[in-house]
Amino acid sequence: MGTLPVYPWRLAPVGLATFRQLRARGLRPGGQPVVAQLERPRRRRGPLVAYLYRIDQAKPVRPMTEPKRAALARANAARRICPNCRRDAGYRIPVSLGMCTPCAYPEPQSERTQP
Repeated sequence: MGTLPVYPWRLAPVGLATFRQLRARGLRPGGQPVVAQLERPRRRRGPLVAYLYRIDQAKPVRPMTEPKRAALARANAARRICPNCRRDAGYRIPVSLGMCTPCAYPEPQSERTQP
């Protein structure tokens, strides 16, 4: 396996695109290997890396079907249900908390009884 060509940030050759750039054009990599990478230097950490794919080998994005849409809606709804109180939180419950905000940070009893 050879090494990938590395290009400076914003200087990729014509005909190559990142995953997000492909997606913006309605394309996907389609199983093709990464052909190059971009590197953006940072001061205190390692460089940011973006992998590049060939645009001419990219395939169109698969259309969203009704069963996929329904499964995605069920998965998103499940992430909104608090496992503690079983209510719909109205937002995606953070994994760090594992429950809705009122369950994670209950009000002290003294504050609840005051008008």
